[in-house]
Amino acid sequence: MKKLMVIGVVALVLGSCGRAQSWPDGAAYEQDILQWRAERLEALKARSGYLNQVGLFWLDEGSHSVGSAPGSDVRLPSSAAADIGVFDVSADGVRMRVHAGVDVISGDEAVTDLLIADDTTEAPVEVTHGSIAWTVIKRDDRFAIRVRDFEHPFVETFGPLSYFPIDTSLRVPATLQRYDAPRVANVDTVIEGLGYHPESPGVVSFEIEGERFELEAYASGERLFFVFGDVTNRDETYGAGRFLYADLPGADGKTIMDFNRSYSPPCAFNDFSTCPVASPRNRLPIRIEAGEKYDPALHYVSDIAH
Repeated sequence: MKKLMVIGVVALVLGSCGRAQSWPDGAAYEQDILQWRAERLEALKARSGYLNQVGLFWLDEGSHSVGSAPGSDVRLPSSAAADIGVFDVSADGVRMRVHAGVDVISGDEAVTDLLIADDTTEAPVEVTHGSIAWTVIKRDDRFAIRVRDFEHPFVETFGPLSYFPIDTSLRVPATLQRYDAPRVANVDTVIEGLGYHPESPGVVSFEIEGERFELEAYASGERLFFVFGDVTNRDETYGAGRFLYADLPGADGKTIMDFNRSYSPPCAFNDFSTCPVASPRNRLPIRIEAGEKYDPALHYVSDIAH
């Protein structure tokens, strides 16, 4: 699958990335941000984080071999068996048939034939083989296998993350201006031809240094989610944009945009996520020198195909 060239999850790393709070004093606010940063790094390095992802394979309908052998359609790291089995892909999903004598586990039980529920279902399935695991993701009615290595050395050596200095002036009041009815946004992702289609309740307006700006918000439970770009994407932050959360406002439409809590998407660290990129209407014409920076040295390039 051809990737978009970017100068820069959705599953996202931190659940607390943008919780609005009462306005804190300087020392308390700084400590809060430092704690948020520590929790973000911990979440990235966790078993369910993004750093142990080592492969992403898009599958057409039909049968696909899986194993560590070089000719495998789904190529696993060298610690896996050379020939594990076959993925059969249909409109119903992805079924795995495991060869005799190969140890494959799901839910603490050995499996030989399994329909792998994808990540859009109520109970997604993870399958393991030694330290290697895989799941099925579904995007725009297309299926892919995402591979993880829980002993991936990149996780242990990862970090530290780089940040701009904390800037309280970039924690700003904002107002949600609701659309007459929620709209479905059409947003590109880092995978060419794959879209991201969140529901948008409206746009959030705010001021920075006396100038008013707007970002389209995406619904995310009790919060608003933003994929935004700014001029720092050219040199100091991830080129495809950064992520940010804010509390869902009440009837008055009021919330807080805390750009000190903006952070890089998973694709800043490897090529095995389907990150949305900032749309043209969500690219700010100023530098937002707050939040997480981008360090190319913290991007993992896998030696298996994807």
